[in-house]
Amino acid sequence: MDQKLRVGILGATGMVGQRFIALLENHPWFEVVTVAASQRSAGKTYEEAIGDRWKMDTPMPEGVKKLIVANVNEVEKVASSVDFVFSAVDMTKDEIRAIEEAYAKTETPVVSNNSAHRWTKDVPMVVPEINSDHFELINDQRKRLGTTRGFIAVKPNCSIQSYTPCLAAWKEFGPKEVVATTYQAISGAGKTFKEWPEMVENIIPYIGGEEEKSEQEPLRVLGTYENGQITLADAPKITCQCLRVPVLNGHTAAVFINFEKKPTKEQLIEKLESFKGFPQEAGLPSAPKQFVRYMEEDNRPQVRLDVDYENGMGVSIGRLREDSMFDFKFVGLSHNTVRGAAGGAVLCAEALTAKGYIQAK
Repeated sequence: MDQKLRVGILGATGMVGQRFIALLENHPWFEVVTVAASQRSAGKTYEEAIGDRWKMDTPMPEGVKKLIVANVNEVEKVASSVDFVFSAVDMTKDEIRAIEEAYAKTETPVVSNNSAHRWTKDVPMVVPEINSDHFELINDQRKRLGTTRGFIAVKPNCSIQSYTPCLAAWKEFGPKEVVATTYQAISGAGKTFKEWPEMVENIIPYIGGEEEKSEQEPLRVLGTYENGQITLADAPKITCQCLRVPVLNGHTAAVFINFEKKPTKEQLIEKLESFKGFPQEAGLPSAPKQFVRYMEEDNRPQVRLDVDYENGMGVSIGRLREDSMFDFKFVGLSHNTVRGAAGGAVLCAEALTAKGYIQAK
């Protein structure tokens, strides 16, 4: 790419906004030129607005420290300075739907981490390795919005990243029933242990809305695009419990699965390790070389050892074994704020750029 695309971050001061900024430092295709947040941060430098709330392990990039934070609600002003935006705004769902459509209608593509538009019929919800063909919905969405280049695309919930890739890799065996329990990190709530001391040595067996997302969103990701709409996959049937656990980064899933056909363990592992999609074929900058790896050790994957696999963009699977009540059971791990959030959105933007949906204004 001869010239980097100009990027804006909506909701730049929150944890996911900070992750976007950290991931985009020295990105070969994208450059953060605009940061936007609420009125209370507007007018300050980004460094001033963050203060002591920088939550990443790496230092704040020098290139964003002196950027003046814009008011995210000044849509036309923000949109005029960028080629596209990442959205991580902290608002009600109705407010998010409205503001993301407002940006799209300025002919500014919006790649969103938020859940508000995940079930909007003409908004693609994409894990690029699995269903990048769903981006074709954008052509229909543009007709509804009355735009020529503006649109909204979203990534799915962080909780499904640790097991949905397996369902895609094992499609030919007909996954039909899934029972999953996810053990979700506190950064998924935008928190650190300093901010949430109640989570130290604690488990909370409920996360609002997560079970529904974990059961339903995989069926849209695994669905088929045809005639301008997504037909949801009719299998597998998924039931899930979601627990908040004392881990900073990394969502783990314990999964039981039944198949229509009866694969061997060796067949399942081979399908995982050979699974790839558009990001790998196109050599996208953030794409993991191997999307899913299988770990033979009985005590893996572990959050401390494995959450940063492929710079946090890969998925680690282990403990695959036959079960007395189900065909198989396994454990999956993914990085919730990289692959599951900002990193997944960056990969979506790279795929959209490679496919020609995002271009310089």
